[in-house]
Amino acid sequence: MSNLKPHALIIGAGAIGSFYGAILKRAGCTVSAVVRSEYDAVKAHGFRFESPLGDISWKPDHLYKDGDRPDSTPDYVILATKVLPGSDRAGLVRPWVGEGTNIVLIQNGLDIERELADAFPDNPIISCLAFIAVSRVAPGEIKHNAYGRLVMGRYPSGLDDHCQALSDLFVEGGIDIKLTEEVVRERWLKCVWNTPFNPLSVLANGADTYTMLDTPGGEKLVREMMQEVIDAAEADGHPLPPQIIDSNIDGTRKMPAYKNSMALDYLNDRPIELDAILGNVVAIAQKHGVPVPRLETMLAALRMRA
Repeated sequence: MSNLKPHALIIGAGAIGSFYGAILKRAGCTVSAVVRSEYDAVKAHGFRFESPLGDISWKPDHLYKDGDRPDSTPDYVILATKVLPGSDRAGLVRPWVGEGTNIVLIQNGLDIERELADAFPDNPIISCLAFIAVSRVAPGEIKHNAYGRLVMGRYPSGLDDHCQALSDLFVEGGIDIKLTEEVVRERWLKCVWNTPFNPLSVLANGADTYTMLDTPGGEKLVREMMQEVIDAAEADGHPLPPQIIDSNIDGTRKMPAYKNSMALDYLNDRPIELDAILGNVVAIAQKHGVPVPRLETMLAALRMRA
């Protein structure tokens, strides 16, 4: 890279992707986007935001549709799509990746990097977990409610200059970054909450967090599922602190009742990230011979609904 600010390209410029694009734009980067259904709205007005950070609305420097080819190879390709069964994420990224391109994943789930690492063995993979409340309210219009912090590390482990440089840009744009040498462990930590609560909300017809915890037997079931995630993580070489169950339950009870992202996808008849959040946890547990009967039952029941 030269002394100029780098060029970032967002693939999946929905609520999450367009938010982090806005942050990089504030840091002075060239930021482009690949969009599908909202091309005309974004072309006309850019991404319009309501945010506690102030006016972070922005227009992409280049706007592409699926099937377009880049004007130039970006320094960072940021993939912010949902990780849905059957999606070819390597195919989405391939047209935009050059020799020196960093591939950045801002996506939910566990064991989601391998597909990209196998397809692009010579490109750095930077894996990020987003802690943010943001939603799309109309084509090209996004409401950012709170947060925005990213946990970031090199996949499969470690940190390097690529991570540090991207972290510095996000911080300059106004968000908090936690750099980690153990990004896979951080994904397991997030799974302790996501893997029980998200799929369970779908089985419970889009239930909110209080409903799941306060229904007789509900909190007990959530705790048992969390323990199964912890058992799988330990077998996979990522031991987690046992008090994490209490802290997750206590934290959830301190927040207002809310419907998680998978519940909202289900209620709006959108596909759910079943494998990324639940299926991959079960597969890793089975590979290590760890019993996870509650998670297996939930996965089978949800696959019947598909």
